[in-house]
Amino acid sequence: MEDLTELLKGVLEGCVLTILARGESYGYQIVRSLNGAGFESVSEGTVYPILVRLETKGLVTTSRVPSTTGPPRKVYTLNEAGRTASDSFWQRWDYVSARLAELREEDSV
Repeated sequence: MEDLTELLKGVLEGCVLTILARGESYGYQIVRSLNGAGFESVSEGTVYPILVRLETKGLVTTSRVPSTTGPPRKVYTLNEAGRTASDSFWQRWDYVSARLAELREEDSV
């Protein structure tokens, strides 16, 4: 689907939290997960600021792990506050999604 950038801006943080809820990951791997989910336009330049924001908010813990292809990777792990934020994101998403479905249904009547 074309030009999802503006629509995605509001939900990418929740998507990153969800990916991290599955297990620790690093920036490039998160980008590949998003790309694999159909969000081909999402790049490292979009994801890394989100990761910095999550770290600043205290929603993730980080560590450095050796890499076979270069310098150590910064790995992100969702902590308890991050899990709470992820759950909150999905509650809000469900609410908005339900309202949009109702609105769309009203338009088709």
